[in-house]
Amino acid sequence: MTRSIIAFLIALLVSFAATPLMIRLAKRIGAIDVPKDDRRVHKVPTPRLGGLAIFLGFLSALLYMYEIDSRMVGVLTGAAIIVTLGFFDDIKPLPAKFKFLVQIIAAIIAIRSGVRIEHVSNPLYFMFPDTEYIIFGNWSYPLTLLWIVGVTNAINLVDGLDGLAAGISIISAVTLFVAAQTTGQGFAAFLASILAASTLGFLPYNFNPAKIFMGDTGALFLGYMLSVISVMGVLKGAAALSILVPIFAIGLPIYDTLFAMIRRASNGKSMMEADKGHLHHKLLDAGMSQRQAVITLYSISAVLGFSAVVLVEATLKVAFVLVLAVFLLASMGAKYLSQVEVDQGSNKADL
Repeated sequence: MTRSIIAFLIALLVSFAATPLMIRLAKRIGAIDVPKDDRRVHKVPTPRLGGLAIFLGFLSALLYMYEIDSRMVGVLTGAAIIVTLGFFDDIKPLPAKFKFLVQIIAAIIAIRSGVRIEHVSNPLYFMFPDTEYIIFGNWSYPLTLLWIVGVTNAINLVDGLDGLAAGISIISAVTLFVAAQTTGQGFAAFLASILAASTLGFLPYNFNPAKIFMGDTGALFLGYMLSVISVMGVLKGAAALSILVPIFAIGLPIYDTLFAMIRRASNGKSMMEADKGHLHHKLLDAGMSQRQAVITLYSISAVLGFSAVVLVEATLKVAFVLVLAVFLLASMGAKYLSQVEVDQGSNKADL
């Protein structure tokens, strides 16, 4: 326990101390986010590369606490590839298809090291008592690939306001820590704790008004690690609806990403084409300030995280009621945001 606390503090302090150095480095090599279009909310050029500080904090704590085994070699190799990809993209934007290909390679390396969604508890066990678990067999490979790449991009897409992606990632990591600890997955819980700590060390520099952005370096790394930790931890538990625990834990970015895909497909746009239809944009359109929008999304993420923790030990009946309540609230939220979009369109037409 003492070493775990020390590791947490190492991740926090290394990240906090390294972030000012990343500000200098970003300015020196030109890794600056210049607000060239109305999709960007910030008004002044801001350094990127804050994700390097998060990565250094995480890596320092991990090396202090554990001897790296073959599985972690694969996970860290994938993480290093992701961070390198983000680093060069933060200096000069890379083609979206190339970034997607590199993410697939990093995910495959993690999968080859043993990070796989091999099975989940059968939510219909009461109807089929002979099938306690759903075994995916060879389908575990493409399923895990889709999960890792999907979550990696989900965190990147939600990174649109000062402190938003960092705060949501901290909440998700804390949720995964509690869920993994509850199900006896100690190593996954440790990884989640130092990921939360390293991100927390960066957040004071990133909260509005941000002195530095995490950039793709940080957003892709956080998404990658959250996806890997969820596979190593909570998906191995015996919760009645274990498959929904990580989905709720990382629920807000996943929700935003799915609706972005639907929105772009319905508008005939490429899935990789950026727009101003994300949740944070809609909250700003509704009249919120940056800080109000971020706090609102933190709150939603925290509610989803709490729901995920409850799901870990809930009975099947309680789990279904909770899931129904969450989906009803999500539907109400989607309806409200859709109305905001309609109202904005009407105002533009009047002008």
